[in-house]
Amino acid sequence: MKFTIDREALTDAVGWTARSLSPRPPVPVLSGLLITAENGLVTIASFDYETSAKLEVEADIAEEGTTLVSGRLLAEICRSLPRVAEVEVETSDSKLHLACGSANFNLATMPVADYPELPGLPAVSGTVEGSEFSRAVSQVAVAASKDDTLPILTGVRMEIEADTITLLATDRYRLAMRELKWSPSSADISTAALVKAKTMTEVAKTLGNAGELSIALSDSHELIGFESGKRRTTSLLVDGEYPKIRALFPENTPIHAVVRTADLLEAVRRVSLVAERNTPVRLAFSQGQVTLDAGTGEDAQASETLQAHLEGEDITVAFNPVYLSEGLNTFGTDFVRFSFTTPPKPAVLSGQAEPLGEDSQEYRYLLMPVRLPNQ
Repeated sequence: MKFTIDREALTDAVGWTARSLSPRPPVPVLSGLLITAENGLVTIASFDYETSAKLEVEADIAEEGTTLVSGRLLAEICRSLPRVAEVEVETSDSKLHLACGSANFNLATMPVADYPELPGLPAVSGTVEGSEFSRAVSQVAVAASKDDTLPILTGVRMEIEADTITLLATDRYRLAMRELKWSPSSADISTAALVKAKTMTEVAKTLGNAGELSIALSDSHELIGFESGKRRTTSLLVDGEYPKIRALFPENTPIHAVVRTADLLEAVRRVSLVAERNTPVRLAFSQGQVTLDAGTGEDAQASETLQAHLEGEDITVAFNPVYLSEGLNTFGTDFVRFSFTTPPKPAVLSGQAEPLGEDSQEYRYLLMPVRLPNQ
């Protein structure tokens, strides 16, 4: 195998596929990147039995062939190559040789025959605007659990009904739900898939800004694929029954409070500086204002008052400051609305453009309060 390729294109392709490599591969060959040169294209792929990534890059190919080398080492080398236009890549015996300007590297190759066959991309189920999908995933994935002992909750549930995709995630203390439109290949499609939040986030970051994104679901409901441009990734779905979390959203909320999002986010961050671990930040809403405070007794204390528009009775609630800040940070609207039933019950956050306007229902963030002593 022998080819010449643009340095930036090679670095980008190797870096992207290497991100899918497992930090603890079950077999040594799965620590490698599979590089194939044929028909004017260099294909770089990674696979760990759960996820795969594949990227095609144009190159000047002198000799076709396939090789397998350490992915993380190759990624580090590519990032450190001199800033010249082209890289020459060639295999000889059991070595891969890279030459870029004055720099030369020789890497040991691994047996290609031992590398498992990459899963194919299922038939495309529909397409979605990549940037919109990326934003939706970033809003929802923040609520997914980081606890691997509950693998079901580490996923993002994707529910598809006709031309609407609903993304949901929860870690039991909060719940995020976002709806967005897409163009399905079948008008009567109705299905659901549970995808690892880590996978969804990576897809959103690396494929979301490349224009139209294709989503492919296998008929067996075991595999999902994403493709944009010449980048393709597949992932096994998380197996198990996802909890019916939609029912947690209250039907009626008699109390509504609207606050400027940026001001509240900064205030929460400031006040929570004195909050010890697992100590909540209290929010007391009254007519025309909300007062935040944290800290008790002889410990450090902090408080801050902001303007707020309140409909309904005065209410005091307490939230985990990290969960509240992360939720507020996902809204791109000037104002955020808190919808309450009673202080001990979950609060629903939604975004709105004006303080006295209507809120948007396409994205909602439900947050469990911390019970105060008098509640």
